[in-house]
Amino acid sequence: MAKSKIVYVCRECGYDAVKWQGRCPGCGAWNTMEEQIISGKINGLNLMSGMISAKPVSINDVKAKEEARMILDNEELKGVLGGGIVPGSLILVGGEPGIGKSTLLLQVAYEIAQKYGKVLYVSGEESAHQIKMRAERLGTIHPDILVLTETNMENIISCARKETPVLMIIDSIQTVFLPEISAAPGSVSQVRQCAAEALRYIKGNNLALVLVGHVTKEGMLAGPRVLEHMVDTVLYFEGEKHNSFRLLRAIKNRFGSTNEIAVFEMQHQGLVSVADLSQLFLSQRPEGVSGSVVVSAMQGTRPVLLEVQALSVATSFNNPRRLTSGVDYNKTLIILAVLDKIVGMNLSSQDIYVNIAGGVRIEDPALDLAIAVAVASSFREQDVDGHTVVMGEIGLNGEVRAVTNIERRLKEAQKMGFKTAVIPMGNRLSNSFGLTLLPVSSVTETLNVVIGR
Repeated sequence: MAKSKIVYVCRECGYDAVKWQGRCPGCGAWNTMEEQIISGKINGLNLMSGMISAKPVSINDVKAKEEARMILDNEELKGVLGGGIVPGSLILVGGEPGIGKSTLLLQVAYEIAQKYGKVLYVSGEESAHQIKMRAERLGTIHPDILVLTETNMENIISCARKETPVLMIIDSIQTVFLPEISAAPGSVSQVRQCAAEALRYIKGNNLALVLVGHVTKEGMLAGPRVLEHMVDTVLYFEGEKHNSFRLLRAIKNRFGSTNEIAVFEMQHQGLVSVADLSQLFLSQRPEGVSGSVVVSAMQGTRPVLLEVQALSVATSFNNPRRLTSGVDYNKTLIILAVLDKIVGMNLSSQDIYVNIAGGVRIEDPALDLAIAVAVASSFREQDVDGHTVVMGEIGLNGEVRAVTNIERRLKEAQKMGFKTAVIPMGNRLSNSFGLTLLPVSSVTETLNVVIGR
């Protein structure tokens, strides 16, 4: 009989050690090492049985092939996944409870069942009756959607071998367990080994698998970080429960871009795709107020018009406050320093607040100039023309640098009815796309052009 052993595993990064340590050597976190009892079957020869040793081959002899995807009708989700679901891939979906993970996956299961074959929906948190009620409400009833309420990973894989589905969904990975591991479901050891067992099965049977993961209070996926390295795609659901809009963001994708987002609106019939993002984010933009600027930003491969808001008020503290939402905090501090040093704005007595309307987070360098203009507009209490869009990257010397995909950005602005575009001098264009272009080379020149002295 195989002996069990005690190891200490970090709940943050999955690092294991033979003795307890106050600080994890893997990620440096304190008091995260937890005692786990590991069965000898997992680390012994049982995992190696039946495995065939691979032989190295020259990269010239490797035959490249186009991955066949299961195409979805949902264009938003299709774009985030890079074109569809690749057979043999492992997808991890994370998000807060109640944000819509199970709703979206049930809609995906219905699409796949209609077009490609059986889908095995494994639930460790809900009963089959609860899933049936949700499916009736969403209109996603299909005979090829098989519901399995099971938490034993061995039984799940056994059922998958018998039914041979094209897609399997496990909701959630924190509820399943392997009997050989003497640890509670959801522990580091259970999550890691259950995911490894599922990965070995799907790779050998060309089956796509979607795992649902819980998130911590900090918004990160619960369980070991190694889980994110094992999977092919990691998707995060973002949004507030009281808000009907949801954002699905890819932070890892071996079969597509990691810069794409999908926007959905939660309705009675489920999550409905929002195709016109610019119209969504600008629908409630105020007119004739200071501190509001529109920027044409790139989100993955498509341009999106966003409203950058800034508020400058006299501080009541010795040290002025700097708060941001939706933009990088440190980059905002650099932009404020440029306005203070290069432009000559005395912002040391002002509390500065910067926000991207709509709850979206953007890291496009083209936001720099829009943030600077919004702050200056609020500080000087002068509004920016509502038909003007601003874009450009700012250097430490106050210069405005060129941005990528300028043609796509301008086309989106023209489509949304804007008349003027402030662009970097370095972006040379032969087509104005029906807009009045105002090329600028510095922040000071931009402010003189947009809001005057």
